[in-house]
Amino acid sequence: MTPKEIFSKTLVFGWIKLGLGVLNIIIDIALFALLMGLSVLFKSEGATALMFLLWLAGAGIVNFLLNHYIGYLVKAGHVAVIAIAFKNGVVPYGPVSVGKEMVKERFGTSNVYFMIDKLVAGSVKQIQRMVGRVTDTLLGAVPGSDTLKSISNKFIDISLGYVDECCLGYTFYYDKQNPYKSAADGVVVYAQNWKTLLKDAAKTTAVVIFAYIVVTLVAFLLVGGLFRMLEWNMFVAFVISLLFAYSVKYAFIDSWILVKMMSSYMSVVPSTRITFDLYGKLSGMSAKFKKLLDKGGDTTPPVHNEPTAQAEPVIRATAQEHTAQTVMAETSAPPSRFCSSCGTRLEDGAEFCGNCGTRNR
Repeated sequence: MTPKEIFSKTLVFGWIKLGLGVLNIIIDIALFALLMGLSVLFKSEGATALMFLLWLAGAGIVNFLLNHYIGYLVKAGHVAVIAIAFKNGVVPYGPVSVGKEMVKERFGTSNVYFMIDKLVAGSVKQIQRMVGRVTDTLLGAVPGSDTLKSISNKFIDISLGYVDECCLGYTFYYDKQNPYKSAADGVVVYAQNWKTLLKDAAKTTAVVIFAYIVVTLVAFLLVGGLFRMLEWNMFVAFVISLLFAYSVKYAFIDSWILVKMMSSYMSVVPSTRITFDLYGKLSGMSAKFKKLLDKGGDTTPPVHNEPTAQAEPVIRATAQEHTAQTVMAETSAPPSRFCSSCGTRLEDGAEFCGNCGTRNR
């Protein structure tokens, strides 16, 4: 499947993300109206300033809860569906429900997902610093190199922000092992192909920056014009414009870039032969990667099989046929169980996790 096809068939995730963004803005406006209304009762500039600071703090908390908790889980479901689409050549019917079940089955609880996400992000940041040192060396003799280094490192920082999801997507692409181990393998796949992937990421990042600027300007013209007509605070209009632009970027622009980046990433997965020494090198460079690998409990590189003739019927299957195959598989074999604490696959009938000892009912 092409990235365009996958994006269009998983666009429902973008609308959900946009819904979260709009809800965020509505809550922020309601909170602002409430606090500013209270400040009028005190008839004091100090009270108004205090209420405004409380509004900024409240808006930050609301944004964190909606986008960094619910939004992350929605993004995880989107990543799961994109990964399986590239693997099987078909977007499953009912992608939202399928993505939700895949995340639940793979990670057990949201806490496991958040832990793996943080470890993957930390590991990728370490690679960023390694790449940053390379660019610093190359730009060292150039006049005004400090400014160029800052711009280059910031550009890499934005680019690698999409790599985290690719590595997490690998946990769904290669699901025959502990999710911690799959996530570690995903980071290694990126490290082994970082030149190719970072080049693609740089191109998409330029599009993101340009699109975000355009969306922000349009939002400020609309919201700012409305606030000026009503003689409301223009700074609040600017903040709301940023929130709206961020919501559009997060819902649609980021979703498109995510599909494009995962397309580049998944295209190199089958041909990548992970070398064992890279695990050791990354463990020495990043404590978070070492922790991720240690929790996986296995340092054996996975074997990626090339597509075979037997896989063609699956690739050509329609969404309805894919769903029917999934239902038949679920009814013919008991569902896999994972530890709610560490995410390790549980043995059939096991009550306690063999990795961490947690009791699972």
